[in-house]
Amino acid sequence: MSIAIIVEGKNDRSRLKRVVDDTVIIHCTFGTPSSLTLDSLRKKVGDLPVYIFTDNDASGKKIRYLLRDTFPDAEHIYTRKGYAGVEGTPEEYLIGQLEKAGLDAYIVYPAPNPAYE
Repeated sequence: MSIAIIVEGKNDRSRLKRVVDDTVIIHCTFGTPSSLTLDSLRKKVGDLPVYIFTDNDASGKKIRYLLRDTFPDAEHIYTRKGYAGVEGTPEEYLIGQLEKAGLDAYIVYPAPNPAYE
């Protein structure tokens, strides 16, 4: 089964794609979503479980608030304040947050660096 993660922009999507498998569908709001955008997202997501992963800044919080109304059953994933949004969050931290959300089955773990073994 697949899941949907909603992020703010294409750079966030690119960052997440590096740590999740191809069954995860990542949608972007491309900024603060209008009611038309929210309706379109609702249709695209369908019955998939939804995870909302927006930046920990004023804009990200506003977008999360709007998405919360459209997807009341969504799980919320948070990045740490001080990181430059989802796109600027280290992969290790992203993976940790995805694990906390119970998404282990969808995570693509980086190969171990042989220099450190």
